[in-house]
Amino acid sequence: MTPLRKTLAWLNDIETLLCEWLLAGFVLLLFAQIVSRQLFNYSIAWSEELSTYMFVWFAYLGAVVAVKMSAHNRVTVHMQFLPKWMAKTMMTTADLLWVAFNLYFAWLSYDFVFNRMNLFWKAQTLGVPMKYIYMILPIAFLLMSGRVLWNTYLSVFKGEELIDPGTAEIQKMRKKNDVQAPS
Repeated sequence: MTPLRKTLAWLNDIETLLCEWLLAGFVLLLFAQIVSRQLFNYSIAWSEELSTYMFVWFAYLGAVVAVKMSAHNRVTVHMQFLPKWMAKTMMTTADLLWVAFNLYFAWLSYDFVFNRMNLFWKAQTLGVPMKYIYMILPIAFLLMSGRVLWNTYLSVFKGEELIDPGTAEIQKMRKKNDVQAPS
């Protein structure tokens, strides 16, 4: 694998890496807070606020990762009763409506963060401008839109069948059971 491809692969997975670091960070902060309170009778004032903001960022970036993996929640049981072309058309239409919603929400959140938010609003214990905390909203919704459009491109134009990890694991277990089943 060339260095360029390695870099592109790493950039492709940056949301996942950020999610992992955010999860580890806020769990460690909460653990330190519990230990500090129980053993030393001391509270770390800023740790709860920071861990809350890290959790919010983790949740939004986790939604982006779920979209990337086609693991987001959707009701698709009715699709198996439709002709394949109709099911694909309905899924594509739903995805494009989802992108429209995401882009609208990204615009609203961008407007709120950069035009309507009071410049003097700061996190209570951290002292960080709230603008930096709320920036996850336009970022996440733009990233989700890009991931949905990419998955739609792969599905519609490349003919790839995108399967969420849970369904893929179930299919793998079924194949394994079919191979092991005595005739």
